[in-house]
Amino acid sequence: MDETDNCDFSPLKEELKHRLRLLQSYIATTIEALDGSDDCMLGEFERIRKDIGETELLAGTFYLKCYLSSYTDKIPEITRSVRHLSDRRHGALIVVEREQATGEFVTPGIGIGAEITNSLLESIFAPGTPLHDGAVILRQSRIVSAASVLPLSVRDSSGRKLGTRHRAALGLSERCDALVVVVSEETGRASFAIEGRLYPFATGTAAEP
Repeated sequence: MDETDNCDFSPLKEELKHRLRLLQSYIATTIEALDGSDDCMLGEFERIRKDIGETELLAGTFYLKCYLSSYTDKIPEITRSVRHLSDRRHGALIVVEREQATGEFVTPGIGIGAEITNSLLESIFAPGTPLHDGAVILRQSRIVSAASVLPLSVRDSSGRKLGTRHRAALGLSERCDALVVVVSEETGRASFAIEGRLYPFATGTAAEP
């Protein structure tokens, strides 16, 4: 069974459907205008590009929660911490174990053994702290360890220049079914890696449960 079959985040799904319908309608209107006008339509194409990007971020958020919902009840804490880290441009690497344990693929860091809270996750990734440079491993409702080292991806990234955190997120997701959230310290953008692919997602307050 697909993991999204029983995924119940109805408000997000309805918002995603609404945005897709609006986008479909606007594209149809743009096609009609292109046939009936000699005016420059580049502004309309720019709007379509922007709308597609925003819809992609919302879709990423929806599927992120679907992929995590069976494995942790701490999604609100995780998404809230990611939003705060993104706002501050604090780089982060957060591994959520799913069916497979990650131990054989990860170089162990410092044991934590504490319940997941957004404040603890944020404090771990604060720049200059001893544990910020590495990955946090989450299992169900617990933070297992911090400052863990993940294997780097060796795949061709289609010309994209990926930083070490993104390559590490992809590297682990290529070897097991873990989902890895990564926040870029350069841009503050958040993405998640699963099955060797990287997807952006929205971090605004509207995206939280």
